[in-house]
Amino acid sequence: MADQNRQENPKQSAYSGSFRGGKRLGWGKRGTVVKPQNFWKTMGRLWGYLSQEKGQLALIFCLVLLEAALALLGPYLIGVAVDAVAAYGRGEFPGRLEQVLYLLLAVYTGTAVLAAGQGWLIVGVSQRLVTGLRQELFAKLQKVPLVYLDTQGHGEVMSRFTNDIDQVSMTVSHSSSQLMGGSIAIIGSLVMMLSLSPLLTLAAMVTVPLVILLTRVISQQTGQLFKEQLAELGRLNAHAEETISGIEVIKAYNHEPKAIAEFNQVNDRLCQVGLKAQIWSGFLMPIMNVINNVGFAAIAIGGGILAVYQGITVGIIASFLGYSRQFVRPLNDLGNTFNMLQSGVAGAERVLELLDIGEEPPDPPQAVVLNKPRGQVRFEKVTFGYRPDQPILHEISFVAEAGSSVALIGPTGAGKTTIVNLLTRFYDVTGGAITIDGRDIREYTRDSVRNCFGIVLQDTYLFSGTIRDNIRYGRPEASDQEVVAAAAKANAAGFIERFPQGYDTVLMENGSNLSQGQKQLLAIARVILADPSILVLDEATSSIDTRTEGHIQAALQTIMQGRTTFIIAHRLNTIRDVDMVLEIQNGRIVRGA
Repeated sequence: MADQNRQENPKQSAYSGSFRGGKRLGWGKRGTVVKPQNFWKTMGRLWGYLSQEKGQLALIFCLVLLEAALALLGPYLIGVAVDAVAAYGRGEFPGRLEQVLYLLLAVYTGTAVLAAGQGWLIVGVSQRLVTGLRQELFAKLQKVPLVYLDTQGHGEVMSRFTNDIDQVSMTVSHSSSQLMGGSIAIIGSLVMMLSLSPLLTLAAMVTVPLVILLTRVISQQTGQLFKEQLAELGRLNAHAEETISGIEVIKAYNHEPKAIAEFNQVNDRLCQVGLKAQIWSGFLMPIMNVINNVGFAAIAIGGGILAVYQGITVGIIASFLGYSRQFVRPLNDLGNTFNMLQSGVAGAERVLELLDIGEEPPDPPQAVVLNKPRGQVRFEKVTFGYRPDQPILHEISFVAEAGSSVALIGPTGAGKTTIVNLLTRFYDVTGGAITIDGRDIREYTRDSVRNCFGIVLQDTYLFSGTIRDNIRYGRPEASDQEVVAAAAKANAAGFIERFPQGYDTVLMENGSNLSQGQKQLLAIARVILADPSILVLDEATSSIDTRTEGHIQAALQTIMQGRTTFIIAHRLNTIRDVDMVLEIQNGRIVRGA
């Protein structure tokens, strides 16, 4: 319910970013995050959500610990087997080679089973995490100030629900066990290597500084690029959503080539940022492989020298190579995991940023419920502005007696819809007061104020579902008989009953399989069933043909009887038989009060 003239709706300039307690976060042009949240702070907040799964995480840790212990046993057994085979080659008794081989089979089978168990558990944890995040995010959107949704692209908001949360899910499911298992494997392998040969361990450590330096350099680049990639993806979703919603206008003005060019421009920016992010991310593993090969070469050469001069066995060298692989591979995985964490944290920041938006102020403790109001409305020198230094309304004063009808007329952007938005408490006044039945509406609970209003918009919104469900939207507990009666009073029963499924006809998104007039009649039936005390009719017949307008006007006259009604109109024939006409210009009443 926002007038589209910029004079009345400067919210875009006033609140072009997110909110936290009424303050703006740092957003640059086109929604780019200028000052992202701290990496470790975001990780800490994610742990706050994960800590609800302490029992599952403890079980996962135990499985990781057992898997790491079995994995550390593997190279030792390989060394024993190699030495046994070498002894057999020299004509010596091979010892318990068969038992060692059976034990090796059991070890590797056990590690596979434990790894599968970890994967099953961690996927469950990640899915419960993102399910909770989505629930909290959706609940948050029901509580944020309307101005936030007015100034954010819907595709951008949807991107946080889908892409960003999915990124968090992937990061948790792939990174958690790798971080735990990798850390244990590195420590355990280092201890075993030191016990086998301190000198060979020193040779293996040569590559560690290179791995750490490489991981740090690449993660710094990919972290920022992944943030930019997610922001560009949000803008792409917003652009696509806007284009699909306005496809009829695009076709009517033959703007298909321009729409395609604009989409390609946004898509190209996403491609460029994504390409850079993936290229930097892709650098990691090839370079890691080179470093690993250098490390293995150093161990092989060092092992050969020690075998010649210090007499260490081939089995020890084989075991050491196995442990060095177990040492280096987790280092590589941790580097890759940290790389993935950059992307996951970028998504988590965007999700948490939305969760941090300041909500509508809570009702004061002494607030009372507005129950069955008579409907007297008084504006007392009401002043309002989306920015304190730019008021939109200037000392608006008038009284609408209970059951009366008030027409608000004036040019687009004059302030008509803003008056109604204040009355329904979509926004609160910055000066003066609005009373219902003699009491300031800020002293009532916000929900009870809104419950006493029924609203019919110029472009009404219907939800996916049946016609019956849409009529029942304001009173879910209403019976089928009451739904049919409301449709009859709204002059909607005729066209509803012509559908094969009648009231069970399923509507497409926003009722796109209905005409504009049919949608308006359903909106009126919805208001009739809700039985509000105060009505708001915002250009309810402006886009309807003359014949349909007659049906709608008759329906409107039915629901206006005995109710205080505010009519926003441009055409005089829609405001006949009203009790008071207020002409609004530049946020002031120039005639009628």
